Amino acid sequence: MYIASLIAEPGKLDPSLPVALRNALGGGDVSWLAQGRAAEFPLPALPAHRADIWSQCQGKGVDLNFLTAVGRRKRVLIADMDSTMIDQECIDEMAAEAGLGDSFFEITARAMNGELDFETALTERVGLLRGQPVALIDRVLARRISYAAGGASLVATMRANGAFAALVSGGFTAFTSAVAAHLGFDEHRANTLLTDQGVLSGAVAQPILGRDAKVTALSEITERLGITAQDAVAVGDGANDLGMLGTAGLGVALHAKPAVQEQADTIINFGDLTSLLYLQGYCDAELA
Repeated sequence: MYIASLIAEPGKLDPSLPVALRNALGGGDVSWLAQGRAAEFPLPALPAHRADIWSQCQGKGVDLNFLTAVGRRKRVLIADMDSTMIDQECIDEMAAEAGLGDSFFEITARAMNGELDFETALTERVGLLRGQPVALIDRVLARRISYAAGGASLVATMRANGAFAALVSGGFTAFTSAVAAHLGFDEHRANTLLTDQGVLSGAVAQPILGRDAKVTALSEITERLGITAQDAVAVGDGANDLGMLGTAGLGVALHAKPAVQEQADTIINFGDLTSLLYLQGYCDAELA
C-alpha cells in the first residue's frame, strides 16, 4: 500500500485537487492533515507516468509525493543546516559581513549544485577568510541568520514523539552549536574553523565533514539507537546531502538545487519544514 501526499503553502491547496487525483488514480478516502495545506489518500499501487502527474501538480503550486504506507513515522531526524534549518549559507554570510566579493559566493553555488568538489570548495573559501576576527562569527549570528519556517515545530514534534534529532552540517560548529541549541536538537556535527590568537587561520580541522561524513553520521546514530536507516528521515538541499537522503528511509530534498531534485525521491518545493511531519502522517492537531 502506498500514500499519495499533497502539500502546498497555507491556504493554497484547492480541496478539489486531492479528490480529482484520487478519482483519477483509483485511491481511497482523502484525509486532510491540514486544511488548505496538506492532504493524502491511500493507493494500492504506484501509478504510471508519475513524473507527468508530479509536473502537473507543481504547476499548481502543489508538492505531490508517493510514499510507502508502512513505517511512516520515523525515530530519527537528520537535518542539514545551511539553507535547510536556517535560511542562509553561513560561510557566504561571513564573506558578506567581511566585505568579500561575488566570486566567493559563486564558489558556494557551484559546490552546492554539485559542479565543484565540496571539500575543495570549502577549503578555498575558508582560506579567503584568513585574518578575519573570530568576532565575525558572533556578528553573523546576531545580524544575518534567520530560522527556516516550520523548523522549530518539526524538531519539537518529533522529539515529543520519542525521536532523536541531529543537525549534521558541512558548515561549522561555531554555527551548528547555536542553531542546535535554539531549535532543540539532541546532537550536532559540523566542521571546526581553526583560529590563531583571535583571528581565523584560514584553515578547517581535518577530516572535513562532507557528503560521506553525513552518511556516516546517519549510520552511527541509528546503530547507537538500535534502529536502522529506514527509521530515519533526512532533509537537505545540496549535492553533499544526496548520500544521506538516499540512505534514510525518508529522504526529503527541501527547496533543493535542480541537480539534487533530479536524484531525489521525495521533493518539497512549496511547503516548509512542517512538510516533513505531514509526509510522516502527522496532522495539525499533533504539531508541537
